[in-house]
Amino acid sequence: MRAAEYLPGAPGRLLIIADHASNVVPAEIALGVSASDFQKHIAWDIGTAALARSLSAALNAPAILATASRLVADCNRAPEDGGAIPPASDGIPVPGNALSADARRARLAAWHEPYHVAITDALDRFEPRLLVSVHSFTPCLASRPEEARPWHVALLHNRDDRAARIAMRVLAAEGFTVGDNQPYSGAVYGYTTDRHAEARGLPYLTFEIRQDLLADEGAIAAWTQRLGRVICIVESELLEVIA
Repeated sequence: MRAAEYLPGAPGRLLIIADHASNVVPAEIALGVSASDFQKHIAWDIGTAALARSLSAALNAPAILATASRLVADCNRAPEDGGAIPPASDGIPVPGNALSADARRARLAAWHEPYHVAITDALDRFEPRLLVSVHSFTPCLASRPEEARPWHVALLHNRDDRAARIAMRVLAAEGFTVGDNQPYSGAVYGYTTDRHAEARGLPYLTFEIRQDLLADEGAIAAWTQRLGRVICIVESELLEVIA
């Protein structure tokens, strides 16, 4: 099992990535979490693997998907961040993540860094004009039942909001409740795009879609068409000007 899965596509336009695409735990790792909990949002971004694959095929774009659960290594956290190997998630303890410093470094070296190396290699090789990151969020955290999350979709960004602003405008015009850095902030939870897009001056889109809107094949197909349109508009309005 490798830390990153590569999907082929045409160079020069897009690279699609999915930090939390999998709920798989490598055979050599025991986390002490129940099988039912691995079907929840704590283990992965539900729906993103199917959506990333569908977008890759529809847009003929290369894609990089993380292959291990975010409970093994959260690839969208800095290695020094305690959440990169979370001791608990949404109130559920992860006893197998109580690691020594050496074991923690070894876990990250095996399942965090190789994913980012794969993204760097793809960016260097394909030279895309836009990075597209696919995430999803739960409608309500079990540990915060009073905090409903009403957004259908959100765009996360840090300093570079060029592409995000266009996408937010287009999605809002289509009638969606669109979050700007909600329910997460790209300035806080944006390690991947900071490392690979902001550091290069590369425009990017980080989509956060509510998980109940990615529940079946029909929903995945609808969001594939929708995001494909948004990406094309972003390219037309922003990237052609830059080029």
